[in-house]
Amino acid sequence: MGRAEARRARKRGSRRAKRKRGGGIGRFFTFRKLLGAFFTVCLLGILGFIGLYLVVDVPANANGQATAQANVYKYADGSVLARTGFNRESVPISDIPKDVQHTFVAAENKSFYQDSGVDLKGTTRGILNTLRGRGKQGGSTITQQFVKNYYLTQDQTVSRKLKEIVISLKVDQKLGKNEILAGYINTSYYGRGAYGIEAAAQAYYGVHTRDLTVAQGAYLASLLQAPSQYDWAVATDAGKKRVQERWNYTLDNMVEMKWLDPGKRQGLKFPVPEKPKPSPGLKGQKGYLIELAKAELKKQGVTEDDLAAGGWTISLGVEKKRQSALESAVQEKLTSKLDPKARDVDADAQAGAVSVDPKSGHIVALYGGKGYLEHFVNNATRDDYQPASTFKPLILATALEKNSTTQDGTPITPDTVYDGTSRRPVKGSAIGFAPPNEDEKDYGPISVQTAMNNSVNSVFAQMGVDVGLEKVRQTAGQLGMDAEKMSARPAMTLGSMGASPLQMAGVYATLDNHGKKVTPQLVTSAQRGEEAPVDLPEPIGGQVISRTTADTVTSVLTGVVQDGTGTAVRNADYDIAGKTGTSDDNKSAWFVGYTPRLVTAVGMFGEDADAPHGHVTLRGAGGGGRVNGGGYPAEIWAAYTQNALGGELSARFDLDTDLGAGVAPTPTPTPTETEESESPSPSPSESSSESASPSPSPSPSESETSEPPEESASPSPSESSDLPLPDGGDTEEKPGNGRRPVTGE
Repeated sequence: MGRAEARRARKRGSRRAKRKRGGGIGRFFTFRKLLGAFFTVCLLGILGFIGLYLVVDVPANANGQATAQANVYKYADGSVLARTGFNRESVPISDIPKDVQHTFVAAENKSFYQDSGVDLKGTTRGILNTLRGRGKQGGSTITQQFVKNYYLTQDQTVSRKLKEIVISLKVDQKLGKNEILAGYINTSYYGRGAYGIEAAAQAYYGVHTRDLTVAQGAYLASLLQAPSQYDWAVATDAGKKRVQERWNYTLDNMVEMKWLDPGKRQGLKFPVPEKPKPSPGLKGQKGYLIELAKAELKKQGVTEDDLAAGGWTISLGVEKKRQSALESAVQEKLTSKLDPKARDVDADAQAGAVSVDPKSGHIVALYGGKGYLEHFVNNATRDDYQPASTFKPLILATALEKNSTTQDGTPITPDTVYDGTSRRPVKGSAIGFAPPNEDEKDYGPISVQTAMNNSVNSVFAQMGVDVGLEKVRQTAGQLGMDAEKMSARPAMTLGSMGASPLQMAGVYATLDNHGKKVTPQLVTSAQRGEEAPVDLPEPIGGQVISRTTADTVTSVLTGVVQDGTGTAVRNADYDIAGKTGTSDDNKSAWFVGYTPRLVTAVGMFGEDADAPHGHVTLRGAGGGGRVNGGGYPAEIWAAYTQNALGGELSARFDLDTDLGAGVAPTPTPTPTETEESESPSPSPSESSSESASPSPSPSPSESETSEPPEESASPSPSESSDLPLPDGGDTEEKPGNGRRPVTGE
């Protein structure tokens, strides 16, 4: 073989050796190839992120939980009555003290004010840990946590994390730092069921956000790392140690960032939170108040869905002191005396009451029953029981307003004399009607004033027909009752329709307000977040009856308190007007009364404790006999009013009238027994053994009607409303006397 061939053979061997040395895995992982692959991956990652950035937009709406808030109901003084729904109340950044804002930045993200919304190093660590199945890991900025809370979910997935990064970058460009910080603080969970800083401030320290100290703020900021473990009330010793370390870390960071003076920092002590308290909800009277507030708002167009979305701040006219006084009065004067184990009827006794400021129209106190969670029906607003004799002042108001006359043309005033014989047939009625008075008592000729004092059925039955039942119905509607549900029939004069304490409080408040319509209103303001407040109706309306009419009725009703069935509420410290009522079969008993500054309607209802909870008698409740309006209801009214008025005593009515018991009377001689015996009385068939010597028929001016029994002598028709009070008074107002109830009493 020649030299040329030998060289060629050596070259071939060399190439084979090189090929052999360069075979296997080395052929694929050369430096150039690795470098190329790295840049390819980076390029693909960049392109992928750009694509993701272009595709993923900031969501138009927040997730449901982020915007869900509690509805906060407040007393008139601004303190919280109750919270319902999701326990969050968002507050603007201006309500969060600056140093409290800084505690969150110092605890979670010191570079917050400088970064672009994303911590790539921390986020990468979080993604890798997620891929390794290590669960939730730190490293997110405040912006990222806000995005997660507000727009996304708490799911620990790579796709969610990538969306979080993209949206955070965009949000940082779109929103200001203060807006992001406020969103983060308001959407974070702090434990104890509290979402957002306002709920947390209330839950841990019992204060509003604006009143938080820097030490308290640092604790709340520290909680976010592990709310359940760092809650001082339930934390282990190790948990307490860690949260204190976290608290110190936060404050030290604030000093480092020159947000907190070192000297002040040294003086701060760890603010141990309060023990957890039950969330104020629907228990007791609160449920009744909240449901009535919702009903009022519904009338103004606020739907159930609107309220369910949360975020409402709803202020009520209810005053803490007066609400407490009303609850205490019911407890002291009624429920403490009921013993359902000893008497079945005691389990059937229900009370309802509404108290109204006649000048503002606001409901200042309300009693709906033994408790909303125990008795869902609100006794203050239910209108299925008869108001009975509390309706009689509306008949007189109609007569005065319409310048009505008796059957013989005599003008009806408090001085007008009617025939008060029990069961006297009403004249002028197309429908036969002859109502009995209480205990079948006959009064003979009696003034309207005395008839009102003693709730004489026969007088007001006749007066209603004299005035015109349709006119009475219309007046009742103008004053606030539901006229659509009334039937213009003679029985209406005895209060046979249904009515609620709320309605009757409005009627009497209108009288107290000199004839200007008062529509009792519970809600004084309602607003959701930064939205426009709800446009609420004005509780005080226009003149529905003249001042003279209203004031004359008020004057007459003072006589009921001074000399009639309402003497249980008499008080020399202030003027009082009012009316009692006891319905047919003693199924309801009422006292509705007012001072110049406060109107309160108290009703007591017999409701069967067993389903289907029908109407039953109250007779025997509390161990007595008949339950009258002058008994438990009047006693509740008196106890409440005394406490509710407080220092507002010496209040006197300013009445524009010269009629009724509330004005100086014209002296009249006291009738002698001889005079009484000679006074005319109804036909013999109508008189009872208690009446004076009957005469064939009363004079034409004496309309016929009658009411509760009284021992009054029959005054002559010429005698005025200033006739002396008959001995004995109205048995309606003597609880436990065991006498038979009569319709309308």
